[in-house]
Amino acid sequence: MHRNILLLIFTAFLGSCLSNKDIIVVGHRGAMGHALENTVESVKKAIELNVDGIEIDVFKSKTGDLVVYHDPFLTRLSNSNAFIEEISLDSIKKVKLVGGLSIPTLNEVIDIIPENIFLNIELKGKNTALETNKIIIEHISKFSLTPSKFIISSFRWDELIKFRNANQDVPIAILVDSLYKIDDAIKLARKINALALNPNNKFLTKQIVRKIQSNNIQVHPYTINDPMNIKRMKSMGVDAIITDYPERINK
Repeated sequence: MHRNILLLIFTAFLGSCLSNKDIIVVGHRGAMGHALENTVESVKKAIELNVDGIEIDVFKSKTGDLVVYHDPFLTRLSNSNAFIEEISLDSIKKVKLVGGLSIPTLNEVIDIIPENIFLNIELKGKNTALETNKIIIEHISKFSLTPSKFIISSFRWDELIKFRNANQDVPIAILVDSLYKIDDAIKLARKINALALNPNNKFLTKQIVRKIQSNNIQVHPYTINDPMNIKRMKSMGVDAIITDYPERINK
């Protein structure tokens, strides 16, 4: 499906979500400013805060299951030092996160996302594209969802290419962590019909935003929490803001 059509579908989907909001609000790892990141609790908090979309991260476990977690190692947030890609789902489910919380599977998160909120799935780990696509296709078929219910993003551009080769319909956002990668990201976006770039907000200027948008590509920067930075992003005309504190965006 051509990027123009994807953009129209995604815009139509958001039209049913945004009501009086003037910018797309995406909760970062759920609403991690309020609850432990990438947990069911954090996702539920983001839903409570009336976001338009929720961003989460996925890795593939040793047994092939997709789990929602940000780091390759479990050390930072849990009682385990394991490398998440080298342990089974059963072992992952026994891990205790801060506050006694647990690591959810991708299926568990998708199952609690309301119809009017999209899910941005970041392919954090290797070999996650095809399994993610399989799960998305199953949910689209089972619940008659539109492809715009999901966005696939990643710093692993090879995984985005794999995903697009397998699925022509679900929107893609290319994560960009450096100003010097913008031109390459725009080129890739045009090649794989990506909906958006998700750039680090620190190097964004109004000129860069306009350059990206002039290629019919949306701009969804991360991670914007400070009120002055929120104001700065809005003044640049970005299409979405990814934030730990969704309630701050449209005040």
